Amino acid sequence: MASLGEIIQLKIRLLGISPMIWRRILVLSSTTLHELHGILQVVMGWDGIHLFQFDIRAVDYGSWELHMARPDNSLCDFGFRRYDRFFYIYDMGSYWRHEVRVESLLDTDPKKFYPICTGGTGACPPEDCGGASGFLVRRDEANGYDAWRDLDLLSGFAKDLLDCRDTERSLSDLDLEELQFAVDRVNGREPFTSWRFSRKQLNAYFREGRHRELMHQQLI
Repeated sequence: MASLGEIIQLKIRLLGISPMIWRRILVLSSTTLHELHGILQVVMGWDGIHLFQFDIRAVDYGSWELHMARPDNSLCDFGFRRYDRFFYIYDMGSYWRHEVRVESLLDTDPKKFYPICTGGTGACPPEDCGGASGFLVRRDEANGYDAWRDLDLLSGFAKDLLDCRDTERSLSDLDLEELQFAVDRVNGREPFTSWRFSRKQLNAYFREGRHRELMHQQLI
């Protein structure tokens, strides 16, 4: 087994949502909790605009505004073992709760850049959508009757557009304003229906240092 001093493989699961939204990452064991906050913001897809909290062995670490222990400890300070877990909460209002599980303790690979995302599934919910329960309601609505009605409207518009080529009708005869409203509604539902995330894009963000930027994001 590798020593504790190098790489920790973590699996992060966003609780309260099914199908599961999760990520797998490799981080240096010297990573502080504050740095891990920035890493989790990137890997999950959050914007870093709210307060955060780590719950580790009944001790809370987090944003100074919450009057908790400072998140200055490194992961190696906790002596984590395989299968240990702790929790990360983001946004005290929406209360996005993540389980963080230690999967493996590994040696560094000189060919890899750390942190790195190695797997996962599910797109991140939008910020400020009401937490897990609010997201699930909006997701159900995004797949409901109104969504199908808008798709039917768009399909009908496409048919009308083709009909214009074979008749004396023109675009001015079509209700373009209603079409724009339908397109806007469809686009607004997209964050609640998307199920893909880009591991390639996340790792590009890490190489650019976005996790360090989000560490110091102005919080609300």
